[in-house]
Amino acid sequence: MQRDPILVVDRETGETFEEAVLGEKWIRWAYQNASARPVEKLLFRSALVSRLMGAWFDSRFSRGKIAAVIDALSIDMSEATAPAESYGCFNDFFVRHLKPEARPFSPDPKDIVSPADGRVLVFPQLAEDVFVPVKGHPMSVRTMLPGIADRFIGGALAIVRLCPADYHRYHFPAAGRITASQDIPGALHSVNPIALGAGPDVFGENKRTWTLIETGTLGTYCFVEVGAFGVGSIVNTRTSGAVQKMDEKGYFRFGGSTVVMVFEPGKVQFSKDLAANSAIGRETLVKVGQPLATAL
Repeated sequence: MQRDPILVVDRETGETFEEAVLGEKWIRWAYQNASARPVEKLLFRSALVSRLMGAWFDSRFSRGKIAAVIDALSIDMSEATAPAESYGCFNDFFVRHLKPEARPFSPDPKDIVSPADGRVLVFPQLAEDVFVPVKGHPMSVRTMLPGIADRFIGGALAIVRLCPADYHRYHFPAAGRITASQDIPGALHSVNPIALGAGPDVFGENKRTWTLIETGTLGTYCFVEVGAFGVGSIVNTRTSGAVQKMDEKGYFRFGGSTVVMVFEPGKVQFSKDLAANSAIGRETLVKVGQPLATAL
């Protein structure tokens, strides 16, 4: 099996590093080996395995995994509001809250911030409705957002890919008002670039939820949560009314997952470093509240 490393730019240091992937051997086998197709269908096109994993991570028996994961993934627990030993199960730890000072942000209404900790890829201007994730195949906004995509054709799009080491709560990148939302059932493919390179339309096939948010600075944008393998659920804690920048929108339970933001044409300009790295197919590691774009 071909091993093409996943390279990411650390925004804070400017250095490029190779991403460590939990279960890399199994992901490559499931997606790159033709003999594994029956297993791929069981694992990723059915929610059964992810539900069973979710049930175990919700149980007290999973507490023992917390310390091992903190150590293996070098998670900085000084940012969390509670110590590791206080969590009743692994999922309680996984959706931990952070101290407010751990994720500062600009209060300027024109500054659009990252909604999550993760690896960012931006598309400053879509060719019609098409975007191509790292190592992936062309994907479609129309497929991802059936029935509401027309206003975003030729617009801009940002993908924030979360890994197990990341803080798994996500936040509003700008103030506004929720006007509509919809849950879309689907598969639970991995969102890792290894899987994207194998061909599944993760953004058009996976379970996902979209929310339309009307703002005074950048028109109406769409916030999409995409479920992935091992994610027991997408939990949105704010589903209506007015919201402020950096208000919590929700959280993912265990597993890798992705947030996508889709903007109308001519409404935002992405930060220069994100645009430059994305232009060469390189994701950038960012944190919640760091600059993502400027409203035009």
